[in-house]
Amino acid sequence: MLRVLGDSISGNCLKVKWLLDHLGIRHDWQETDVLTGATRTPAFLALNPAGQVPVVVLEDGRTLAQSNAILLYFGEGSALVPADAYDRARMYGWLFWEQYSHEPYIAVRRFQMRYLGRKAEDLDPKLEERGHAALARMEDQLARTPFLVGGTPSLADIALVAYTRMADEGGFDLADYPSVQAWIGRTEAALGIGQQS
Repeated sequence: MLRVLGDSISGNCLKVKWLLDHLGIRHDWQETDVLTGATRTPAFLALNPAGQVPVVVLEDGRTLAQSNAILLYFGEGSALVPADAYDRARMYGWLFWEQYSHEPYIAVRRFQMRYLGRKAEDLDPKLEERGHAALARMEDQLARTPFLVGGTPSLADIALVAYTRMADEGGFDLADYPSVQAWIGRTEAALGIGQQS
């Protein structure tokens, strides 16, 4: 059976789980605790030399890493990948943007505050500044469209809802972003995510 090595505290891992669940793809989830060094063992590094979760082990033994690459692999041919080439390119744009301009600030600040116990005043102020810039970019788009690439959810919404819905744990008040808040609810409902962690 398809195996997924992931840590449930990680939005990058949860988005893979949510997609597989949404598409009805059976898989064996193997909890892999990053806080205890589980991604640094020889067995794990043999699967992903980068030492990061999530990692998917396909039925034939091949492995895939990088959450958005995994989303694209399993999402191919589904309604979550726009058929129109322009809309599909816009979806890719959001996926790339998420890993470069969103996750490094919102997810990193959350991790440092929630799991490493660091205080906001001890963190690099650029994490907060750029995190707010990312949320403002999303607010602008979502004030105009229900989902990031228009009227229906795509892989971009799965990728970005993962850490956005937990942004308050990094000190970002989502009340300042009402369109983002409404989108979180729409995306959770569309994908059947609910309030699972």
